[in-house]
Amino acid sequence: MNALAGHPLLSDRYRTRFLVVLSLVCFFNLADRTLFSVLAPLIRVDLNLSDTQIGLLQGLSFALLYGGLGIPIGRLAERYSRVGIISIATAFWSLATILSGAAMNFTHMLLARIGIGMGEAGFMAPTSSLIADHFPPRRRATAMSLVMLGLPLGAMIGAIGVGFIGQRWGWRVGFVAFGIPGLLMALLVRRLLTDPPRGLVDGRQTAQAAPVPPLSAVLSHLWATPTLRWIVIGGGISAIGIQGVAQFMALYFVRNFHMPIGSAAALFGTISGLSLSVGLLAGGIGTDRASGRDPRWWVLAPAIALVVSAVAFNVGFRSPSLVIAAALIALGCVGAMIQHSPTTGLIQNLTPVTMRSSAAAVYAMLTALAGTGIGPTFVGFASDRFGARVFGSADYVLQCRPGQMAPELAQSCANAAQQGLVQALAVCMIAYAVAAVFYWLASLTLRDDLQRVETSAGATA
Repeated sequence: MNALAGHPLLSDRYRTRFLVVLSLVCFFNLADRTLFSVLAPLIRVDLNLSDTQIGLLQGLSFALLYGGLGIPIGRLAERYSRVGIISIATAFWSLATILSGAAMNFTHMLLARIGIGMGEAGFMAPTSSLIADHFPPRRRATAMSLVMLGLPLGAMIGAIGVGFIGQRWGWRVGFVAFGIPGLLMALLVRRLLTDPPRGLVDGRQTAQAAPVPPLSAVLSHLWATPTLRWIVIGGGISAIGIQGVAQFMALYFVRNFHMPIGSAAALFGTISGLSLSVGLLAGGIGTDRASGRDPRWWVLAPAIALVVSAVAFNVGFRSPSLVIAAALIALGCVGAMIQHSPTTGLIQNLTPVTMRSSAAAVYAMLTALAGTGIGPTFVGFASDRFGARVFGSADYVLQCRPGQMAPELAQSCANAAQQGLVQALAVCMIAYAVAAVFYWLASLTLRDDLQRVETSAGATA
């Protein structure tokens, strides 16, 4: 490490630039993803969509390509410029965001959402690998949390901004307004960042010339390392709850408290931005510091936080008070994000240099397919099913479809939609409790797995 102290890519100045630039990319990553969830009430009416279709557009359509391309892109990131991959990916998802504004029906929007998923698949794996090359193991969760601060900022500014734009100029303008700056950000990534030698901060730059292990070896490593196995499964399951809540929160405020889209978007953005920031920082900086006394806090803190989230969300979504509901939902969001930074940090800490991008890609694929794929899709489908039960007819979706609803059914449809969504969100919260069990299991094996990594590193030094 001392011999590398003067390396320009390890200087405080460059690493600060690195964190700021990737945090801005992360900002547009979630801002572009947030647009649809905020504008969903307007899009639903304009394009005549059901909750199931809204769930598919927010979930499965996005996740299939996001998850499916994650591993191939992760493999490319083991061989080619990670900075170049992030730049191209940012430009691709930004262009797809702009095209979302031209959608005229469900199919058009489906294709645009697939395009956004394809582009965003190129962010997480190369970013995790780059962080591992710029920061030592006990600072990686902190560094990841600082980069990921772009997520809550993107959620907050994206929601508030697009809510204002959508209410005044329509949802189509909102997509264009956020897509164009993303194209400019793609150029800045290429201009301001440099791809470092692999293994730079670990002092093992010879890994750059080492052959890239086959994907089967990566999967075998993730499964054979107990801590990795448990946190990858736990993180994937928790993502079901995270995305199920995130993609329907604005719609929940509109239906439950009869808020206009601008106000619901502002509340959604404020809750997301502030609570997710606290959760990311607590999960990254807090667990890094606590790990100095006991490394098990990297997984025990997420386990505790996920249980708190399950309780807070369940009570909050059922509350008739907007103040109580907003406060408990915010608490749930804080707990939900505590696992993110320590999980991605541990994946890098417990994985050899030559397979870090691939390991991150496997995790990103799982969280995409489980979280983004299942979460919103399940909530949308369950909302329609529970709504039909409340409405008292299997034809609920047809009879209550926007633009085709009989005036005398308006109140019954609104009541069914409100109760159906609340019940669907409550069932989705089971994912948090289940995920907490896997993080607890990881605490039983973490010390031994870290010791094996340290012993292996010492033997090859």
